[in-house]
Amino acid sequence: MLIEVAGEVLMPMFLGMIINGATDGTLTSAKSLGIAGMMILCAILMMAGGVGGAYFGAKASVNYANDIRRDIYKQVQKFSFANIDKFSTGSLVTRLTNDIQQIQNFVNMLLRMCLRSPGMLIGALIMAISLRPSLSVIFAVTVPMMIISIFLVIRAAFPRFSIMQKKVDKLNSTVQENVSNVRVVKSFVRADYETEKFESANADLKKSGLSAMKIMILNGPIMTLFMNITIALVVWFGSQLVMGGGENPMDVGDLSQFLTYVNQILMSLMTLTFMFMSTSRAMASGKRINEVLDENIDITDENCANPDAVVTRGDIEFKNITFRYFKHSEDPVLEKINLKIPAGSTVGIIGSTGCGKTTLVSLIPRLYDTDEGEVLVDGVNVRDYSLYNLREGVGMVLQKNILFSGTIEDNLRWGDEDATMEEIIAAANASQADGFVRSFKDGYLTELEQGGVNVSGGQKQRLCIARALLKKPKILILDDSTSAVDTATEAKIREQFKTGLRDSTKIIIAQRIMSVMDADMIVVMNDGKITGIGTHEELLESNNEYNEIYVSQMEGKEVKATSTDISVKEG
Repeated sequence: MLIEVAGEVLMPMFLGMIINGATDGTLTSAKSLGIAGMMILCAILMMAGGVGGAYFGAKASVNYANDIRRDIYKQVQKFSFANIDKFSTGSLVTRLTNDIQQIQNFVNMLLRMCLRSPGMLIGALIMAISLRPSLSVIFAVTVPMMIISIFLVIRAAFPRFSIMQKKVDKLNSTVQENVSNVRVVKSFVRADYETEKFESANADLKKSGLSAMKIMILNGPIMTLFMNITIALVVWFGSQLVMGGGENPMDVGDLSQFLTYVNQILMSLMTLTFMFMSTSRAMASGKRINEVLDENIDITDENCANPDAVVTRGDIEFKNITFRYFKHSEDPVLEKINLKIPAGSTVGIIGSTGCGKTTLVSLIPRLYDTDEGEVLVDGVNVRDYSLYNLREGVGMVLQKNILFSGTIEDNLRWGDEDATMEEIIAAANASQADGFVRSFKDGYLTELEQGGVNVSGGQKQRLCIARALLKKPKILILDDSTSAVDTATEAKIREQFKTGLRDSTKIIIAQRIMSVMDADMIVVMNDGKITGIGTHEELLESNNEYNEIYVSQMEGKEVKATSTDISVKEG
């Protein structure tokens, strides 16, 4: 860039020498050829410098964006569920793509212009002042006015770019939600509604984009106005020096040279203006990127007291647990929970929707941390395990079953990437998935689309169970993970749990009472509290809430229930 700048500053001097020589008759053929040769050499060096500067500027900006993108992605992978809840999916996608692209463009421009434009501005000013100091006084008037205009434009542009990026967030969230759930949209014939929602978000983005662009559009004419005023003043006063003679007349070549420097100075200022405009947009994007990078991760290994501890048995104890999603909320999601789960037992958790069942089991692998109380696994506070060792000992099939793009085998290997094919098939057999997998043309090499949308809900659940079983966890948590499976298949899966996971602690969250009737212990929850603990028979006798759930789910059957006798007969 410095080579290119030096050439830009020297070229007008060579041109001025030729014009002056031609004007006063001192330009010989040899002299003109010598000057022309220097100009050609200068042009070649400028070209080499320009190409090199552009190449390394582009390379540096692309690598810089790559590093930021990697750092943000790593940061997001460390987020707890509480951290993730602060950012929408669409917003994180925008920050990883559009915002980083803005930073990349800015860095590319900065690296290409941070030497070239200031260097040309300074070099041209020095040459212009040395050539004719009296004429250079014009810059003392026009340049400060241009700088003030640049400052005012940038101050107006920055908040508009921040608003525009938020509108990009909203549009991305709308598109992501619609595309991910396109089957639901079509089944409810809501395409028109979703189209209107998209058009509204798109119109908001257009409006905010135009608002920001108006400032940038205004900047061009303002800078051009100052350029033309400066050139007009230079031509006016310069021509008087050329035509008027006097003690210190100005040669035509010097005026031409001075005008070229004027043009370089003003073009440098314009370039710097556009760079500052890009700075305002990059600052808006940079602020949003920093919000992710600076997010305080609330669940880490930082205060881990026993990082080498591993889950060996599967004993679980909840001691006086209280938890709130919104920490300033008066009403907790879980309140004063006390529960012991022996290793190797099967525990069912049942209760109304939103009573805190999923939240309770999410505390075991530290997807959330408690506000009060502690969760013990094998007698050790979960905060004292390393996150890796704790979560390696816990297998979890979440309420929302997610499969990733790739083959069925690839998805199952999430449980154990080193598993043999025999182990994969055994896990699929245990979850009753092997049969339908083999019915596919490519079997375990069948390609799944993103989210597993090309398999049914029940098939997806069984594959997710197989993935968790392949992990061979000491604690297996099934969060309503057989809701889309028929009762006969579910019974077979539960039977496999008894035989194949005899030493593992199994926690089954269910809406169907049939899913937990055979559990060693059933926990009844309501409104964030435990209202009953016992076996199926014990709860029927002692817990009205469990009794109501049982009776309501036996609709269509003749039910006779007393405190000592329960008989069910097909209606």
